[in-house]
Amino acid sequence: MLTERLWDFFYDYGLFLMIGTVLLSLFASIWTKVSFSKYSKVMSARGITGKDAAEYILRSARLSDNSGVGSDVVVEPIAGNLTDHYSPKEKVLRLSESVYGSSSVAAIGVAAHECGHAIQDSKSFLPNKIRAFLVPLANIGSRFGPYMAIFGFLFTAYIGQAGIIMANIGILLFAFAVLFYLVTLPVEFDASKRALRILADTNILTDEELVGAKRVLRAAAMTYVAAAASAIITLLRLLAIRRRR
Repeated sequence: MLTERLWDFFYDYGLFLMIGTVLLSLFASIWTKVSFSKYSKVMSARGITGKDAAEYILRSARLSDNSGVGSDVVVEPIAGNLTDHYSPKEKVLRLSESVYGSSSVAAIGVAAHECGHAIQDSKSFLPNKIRAFLVPLANIGSRFGPYMAIFGFLFTAYIGQAGIIMANIGILLFAFAVLFYLVTLPVEFDASKRALRILADTNILTDEELVGAKRVLRAAAMTYVAAAASAIITLLRLLAIRRRR
């Protein structure tokens, strides 16, 4: 009986919950930008840049010899704002324009976070490997899954069983996207945890500056939480519609 009520709840109010997660995502995005902007104006006492911090951390983790030849991980600039990422296939850590040459607390925090991903890769961090495995299916599921499910629901009356099959396939594909979002959470949280520990152990940032870096990374983590919540609610809504139909 309780299960039936839960499915009825997601059928009746799922749309409002989805709107709520959209607002949560918007809030998380604004919070991240505001936090980054605030601590981008706070320069680190040591005056090192995001690039310098990243290279220092990678050398400390024995992931780069900084010679430019035979280095395991190379640090490169990339255009854009908050486009920072680590590419495990290329062994390249790319830092955005606002991070690469900046000496701000925010820049160093973001650079350290991306180094956390490089360290995860070197240690074969299990959630990271699972996420990498899910990427192809998650990309397909997030782009086409919900639309396939909705079209299947809409055209069931015209194409019968084929519509149900289409809806089921769409839901299954989107479920892989949801799983990807869920696995992403421990990956991102762990990268931030590693980053903050490294920054504290190496004294790249002072204790006061470390607080600022932590706030920036915490705000960024909320964007992943919001994305996961949005995906989960969407999946439950689709399952509730399927169950009702």
